[in-house]
Amino acid sequence: MPELPEVETVRRGLEAQVVGRRITKVEVGRERSVRRTSRQAVIDGLTGATITAANRRGKYLLCPLDTGDELMVHLRMSGRLLVAAANAERLPHTHVVMHLAAGRAPRMPAQELWFVDPRTFGEVVVFDPANAAVELPELARMGIDPVVDGLTTAELRALLHGRRRQLKALLMDQHVVAGIGNIYCDESLHLARLRPDRISDSLTAREIGRLREAILATLAAAIEAGGSTLADTQYVDIEGQGGWFQVHHRVYDRAGQRCLTSGRADIVRVVNAGRSTCFCPRCQR
Repeated sequence: MPELPEVETVRRGLEAQVVGRRITKVEVGRERSVRRTSRQAVIDGLTGATITAANRRGKYLLCPLDTGDELMVHLRMSGRLLVAAANAERLPHTHVVMHLAAGRAPRMPAQELWFVDPRTFGEVVVFDPANAAVELPELARMGIDPVVDGLTTAELRALLHGRRRQLKALLMDQHVVAGIGNIYCDESLHLARLRPDRISDSLTAREIGRLREAILATLAAAIEAGGSTLADTQYVDIEGQGGWFQVHHRVYDRAGQRCLTSGRADIVRVVNAGRSTCFCPRCQR
């Protein structure tokens, strides 16, 4: 599933190429992609509207419209947002198509914004932000977003010491920290030299500071690299280009390989928080 850096990369693409453009027509194929409301609700809510901003919270893309409503897109396992030429041959599993009027920038012709989702776990929703607590209740329950909100040492200390849980399970809980998934949890914990099964309230002040710096540094580096595109994922940016942070992974998906940091131990794979977890038993304590 795309995590915070991948979704942030898509958000930046939307901001650069879609914000300020009017949606002239909407086509919805697979109704499962708009299951929270209906095909007609999404068509009616988007047709004629102009996208005024591109925001993100955790793994959710949130685009305000000039009508007062808001567009939410969640990519989940295999969803992609792609900008394509008008009337281009569509990819299989293109379930929602938004026709975009020509942009104000020179040489920005009419285009289409596609929501492509082979596994159909993702969704497209048009909702009233004043009624978000009812229409999208999960947004109200989301935890701190380290990029949108920032993350201070005091805030992280309160999150860790206010709960007695294993570190990986806590950091991947979207009600605690929004946007971190399997890849960036493993990478952040390795950079912080902390085992994924450490109990959260056992961390010292120095370890908490180290973890905060590792989370922010890992996310920033991954965003700069356009996220991670793995062999078993569908993630690309809105122009169809993959990210390249995967070449910098120190532990994720490297089980059995020599640790790049210590050079003296092999990466171990275990199941933690119900997820495949990779760490170095020498570096991480």
